[in-house]
Amino acid sequence: MKNKFSIGEMSKLHNTPIKTLRYYDEIGLFKPIEVNKNNGYRYYSIEQFEQLNTINYLKFLGIPLKEIKNHLEIRGIDYFLELLKKEKEITENKIKQWMMINNRFENGIKEIEKAQKIQELEVVKIKNIQERKILSLKEKINTESELEISLRKLENMAKVSSTIMIGRVGITVSKENIRKKEFYKYNSIFILLEEDLDNKLVKTLQKGEYAYIYYRGCDHKQSEKYYEMILEYLEKNNYKIIGDAVERVIIDQYISKCQEDYLTEIQIPVKKY
Repeated sequence: MKNKFSIGEMSKLHNTPIKTLRYYDEIGLFKPIEVNKNNGYRYYSIEQFEQLNTINYLKFLGIPLKEIKNHLEIRGIDYFLELLKKEKEITENKIKQWMMINNRFENGIKEIEKAQKIQELEVVKIKNIQERKILSLKEKINTESELEISLRKLENMAKVSSTIMIGRVGITVSKENIRKKEFYKYNSIFILLEEDLDNKLVKTLQKGEYAYIYYRGCDHKQSEKYYEMILEYLEKNNYKIIGDAVERVIIDQYISKCQEDYLTEIQIPVKKY
């Protein structure tokens, strides 16, 4: 039976690039049994097949080549077991991270699709909203630049990475400022959480009835008109304000260059007299 295989034959038999086999030789991970002194050709034996299978299997599992080399040198069952356990834990953490990322994709898709379907604009309505967890920072915000700086501050304090958060960032107006019609005096900035987070900055937006309105636009300076519409509706329908207003831009210029797509929502917690 043939027991001498060229590097090209090993490459085809094990679906491993020649370049990779040469690299394995260079780092001492998988060396040929013979190297022709005249032409430098590498040759391998059939006894090495299982070794290369093991390398490819462990590499497929995501185990670093350094760890694979250590295992092949030690060949101890305890070391091998600990190696698998360690890499399993790393993989589980990666799965959790990818699940979180996938969840954020789903939420972003749902938010945009929901925004596209909204037909009733500039109309005040009442809806029940469940409790929402947020990262919140109390700040006096009067300008767009102050809003951006406050958002960066919140992200840094909460140690969350800056990402595109579709419809997740909002600001609040205190009920006192609403009553005084000082709608531009925001008192906090927040990020709606998509997963549980253990952080002292985590707060809760109360569940209950909210008066809300959607309008096409992403400039907070436009909002005065819509706060006035909400206040008029509440007075006519015997509702009182019981908490701070929530204002969030859902679609802005960073998502669409078409201004007709821009969308902002204002919510105010209310209760019947």
